[in-house]
Amino acid sequence: MAVITTGFFDGVHLGHRHLLETVVSSARERGEEAVVVTFWPHPRTVLQQDARDLRLLSSLEEKKALLLEAGIDRVEVLPFTRAFASMTAREYLQMLRERFGATLVVMGYDNRIGSDRRTAKELTECVIADEYVMAGSDRPSVSSTQIRNALKAGDVETANAMLGYRYGLHGVVVAGNRLGRTIGFPTANMKLYEPLKLVPAGGVYAVDVQVLGRNLKGMCNIGVRPTVGATNGLTIETNIFDFDEDIYGLDITISFSKRIREERKFASLEDLKAQLLRDKQTAALLPIILAVSG
Repeated sequence: MAVITTGFFDGVHLGHRHLLETVVSSARERGEEAVVVTFWPHPRTVLQQDARDLRLLSSLEEKKALLLEAGIDRVEVLPFTRAFASMTAREYLQMLRERFGATLVVMGYDNRIGSDRRTAKELTECVIADEYVMAGSDRPSVSSTQIRNALKAGDVETANAMLGYRYGLHGVVVAGNRLGRTIGFPTANMKLYEPLKLVPAGGVYAVDVQVLGRNLKGMCNIGVRPTVGATNGLTIETNIFDFDEDIYGLDITISFSKRIREERKFASLEDLKAQLLRDKQTAALLPIILAVSG
């Protein structure tokens, strides 16, 4: 038997966490499992609702890890298809009971489920599980959309405050043009594992870096490197402080602390180097705080 909540939970932010606290506490009181039933891919990619503009706060693996860290016992992932999307709220709740043993379904006060978009208040006549609990109506509103908008504006500090942890990017180190090394600022160029992951606005950021099992400080430039000429699109390159090891092909995670400045074009490489020295001084003053998300 299980206490269940369901939804996409992109980013597993503070708004989600109040709901998860209710699920976990209810499950412990009843001696049952605390379970999240989520789905993948995002509904907009299947239903083609502005899917080209969709960017995610968390990959599937990041989301699962965050849910488990919040105290959830088990995460079930259902494939989101058009057939799945056609289920009514009553049919969906019936499935939760039959397939996952739901005895209590916890929903956010403004959550809607099923093709008929029903809320918990509207479902009181549908006694599919034993009861329903609404959570979160007394808390300040936090949404994934608000967080995405903050990141798109480069405001990582506001995004982090709403997430409850530092926003991060996870990928593999790939070869770059090695220009940074010639001016004393070698960079690790990242290719994201999740192509739909939202990349913050262009600029220079103070970041914490997790690589080779170590936690290090650095600064990351997101942009098109205008001083050295056009690139083949957006680059994510991180200068790791006091670090000079070969990490090509290895995992790297960066978590954002603060945006230092916008990306801009400098008159010369010497001017760029002088600015990078100032950027490093700013970033080096910030403490390392490990990201919850990988």
